[in-house]
Amino acid sequence: MDTLFIVDYGNLIIMPGLVDSHVHINEPGRSEWEGFATATKAAAAGGFTTIADMPLNSIPPTTTVENLKAKTSVAHGKVLVDVAFWGGLIPGNASSLLPLVQNGVIGFKCFLCPSGVPEFPHVDEEQVEEALKILEGTQSLLAFHAEVECPSHGSTVNEADNPRKYTTYLNSRPSEMEIKAIDMVTRLTAKYNVRTHIVHLSSAQSLPMINVARMNGARLTVETCHHYLTLSAEEVPDAHTEYKCAPPIRSAENRQKLWDAIRSGEIDMVVSDHSPSTPGIKLLTYGKTRGDFMRAWGGISSVQFGLSLFWTHCQSEGFTLADVHRLLCQEPAKLLGIDGYKGRIAIGYDADLCVWDPDASFSITSDIIHFQNKANPYMGRVVRGKVHATILRGQVVFQDGERFTNPMGN
Repeated sequence: MDTLFIVDYGNLIIMPGLVDSHVHINEPGRSEWEGFATATKAAAAGGFTTIADMPLNSIPPTTTVENLKAKTSVAHGKVLVDVAFWGGLIPGNASSLLPLVQNGVIGFKCFLCPSGVPEFPHVDEEQVEEALKILEGTQSLLAFHAEVECPSHGSTVNEADNPRKYTTYLNSRPSEMEIKAIDMVTRLTAKYNVRTHIVHLSSAQSLPMINVARMNGARLTVETCHHYLTLSAEEVPDAHTEYKCAPPIRSAENRQKLWDAIRSGEIDMVVSDHSPSTPGIKLLTYGKTRGDFMRAWGGISSVQFGLSLFWTHCQSEGFTLADVHRLLCQEPAKLLGIDGYKGRIAIGYDADLCVWDPDASFSITSDIIHFQNKANPYMGRVVRGKVHATILRGQVVFQDGERFTNPMGN
């Protein structure tokens, strides 16, 4: 007979393990940016028991079954939490989509503008439509980095603009890029019975089109990210490229509209889009290009702090613990197709738990960060909601004070 252990967490909150459906791990090939061990350790420290790895930035990208197996073989024995894998849609890999579905990817990510890495080129409308035809009837989904280059792209930027000023970068990626991309997505979703998803929505101006598409029957979901809800363009200091991401952080007025859209149900979930890189590529080290927003890598690291960043603003925005569960756990699990065994405390579900103190505050400092490259725009910020323990399938994988156990993620 199994021994029963009782752990008393007092007045702490016990909720289902959190799920982050948008994480860039980058191993193999760019493991100096982020690896499976460090990414999943950071996730565990933040109360996340399942994360989903995006298909780009690693070499090779997850665009064929062979490349998927290369990723899973590298991950084996390293992960502290469970990891799902996205596949990628790129020009020329349409024949790999169904085999990837059969080998377990939870869906596909594509870019409608250059991704920033040569191994993962963007697709056009014709290639998206071909993929939707293939995926119809599979219950898989297609997710979009919803920005397209358009005639006005960058038109408000000229050579005299200072690349060390955030406004220069912000003006180079106007809301029009998202609006035009989402117009394409909503037109196509009306034609095919395929689950579709907008990743990292930054511009609230796009929401009316999405609402109309859903009213007309589109199976379309939307996420936004912690940085769009926490930060604003007005507060980004010059040359601080740790704030750079794509789409960009926009105005405080836009930020409030995103919070309102979450409240109204127009935005389904909140995720990290954890996208780390080295200080050199982020142009944070000394040199002529230091602080150049136009050349620096665009990505924000935050997988460890998603719960705390979100909870810090919840009460002022009128959100409850039930909203935290829905937005950071239940809906991401549903997106990934794992809501039959993740995201609830119930018989038949994995015993994944996050134990945390909603009243405890702490400062984000480099010594508590477990992801590989520490630079992030939250350094020194005081946040509320401290994770005390993370439990994966009944086994403690992180406990504050005792730290981590051996990797036991699947």
